[in-house]
Amino acid sequence: MDQMRFMKRAIVLARRGRGAVEPNPMVGCVIVKGGRVVGAGWHRKFGGPHAEVDALRDAGRSAKGATAYVTLEPCRHFGKTPPCAKALVEAGVKRVVIGVRDPHPTSGGGVAVLRRAGVEVEVGLCAEQCAELIAPFVKGVAHGLPYVTLKWAQTLDGAIATAAGHSRWISNEQSRQHVHRLRGVADVVMVGIGTALADDPWLTARGVRVRRVARRVVVDPGLRLPGKAKLLATLDEAPLTLAVSRKVLTERAAKADRLRKAGVELVPLSDKRDRHGLLRLKPLLAHLHKAHQATNVLVEGGAGLHGALVAQGLADELLAFIGPKLLADGRGLPAFVLPAAAKPIEKMDKAQSLEMVECKRLGGDLMVRYRVS
Repeated sequence: MDQMRFMKRAIVLARRGRGAVEPNPMVGCVIVKGGRVVGAGWHRKFGGPHAEVDALRDAGRSAKGATAYVTLEPCRHFGKTPPCAKALVEAGVKRVVIGVRDPHPTSGGGVAVLRRAGVEVEVGLCAEQCAELIAPFVKGVAHGLPYVTLKWAQTLDGAIATAAGHSRWISNEQSRQHVHRLRGVADVVMVGIGTALADDPWLTARGVRVRRVARRVVVDPGLRLPGKAKLLATLDEAPLTLAVSRKVLTERAAKADRLRKAGVELVPLSDKRDRHGLLRLKPLLAHLHKAHQATNVLVEGGAGLHGALVAQGLADELLAFIGPKLLADGRGLPAFVLPAAAKPIEKMDKAQSLEMVECKRLGGDLMVRYRVS
């Protein structure tokens, strides 16, 4: 039980790096000797010392003969910082307990370095929680794509707005503040053009501590974002990307040039549709990962964009804020929409499987977070 307690402390420490360490993964480390913690640390910022080095500095000479609990396999390569596996060996650490292996082909392999040096190594303690910490990092390494979370607020009967499109406010102030905190640690906040036109949002984090300024992205195939939009009026606060049909970029070249001169990035979307008749969004996500080192994307609607990302297998998490409201008129707008031509799911065993990872109350609201299986 003590082992689990020490690793859970390392997990809590790792989370302190959220929003500051990306595109690196969040990592925490606790050094224990004689049953007590003698050193603790975490990866605090991108380019700074890794968690193991931070903890070793805290432990000092007490690290000799101690056990290190670290959420991710210590790195073995020289990058922006020296290899952590070597640092643990040189400090005289006797045993290392690791949550999960490092999937990166360059930095992974620390276990072998430790074992060759005679250090006892155990892998897999609290593996599920440790894997969740590095999920965005893993998706980037494996697929060259950011981790995508879809977020929305809904009534108890599943409506994100009335039939007239009115949605303010389904959720309460606590829930909305939580969303601002999520924006304050995100690499990208994304919406569809329908949401941008209906809400005229800023998509910035307000009233909370901001760890990183998220790039705002609008999927706007027809280049319909108006010149007076708040997103354009706040370019000095946060960058903006518009994903536009390649054909429309040619047809509306003058407007496209004006936007580029104002500092807006325009990313062309292929005019070829998928089997559902939807624009292909994977190239956009790949661009955000490669060009802007985006490891995580928070998608705030609308229903068409949500539907497309799920249908194309690009969504990783779903985050629903359920407000204590009921329309019960059968006409409220749903959180997910596909074109009428898309083939409907007829049997429940064909529905997308989800895994609940978090559920908590925010005042009268219920926040539920699912991982897409």
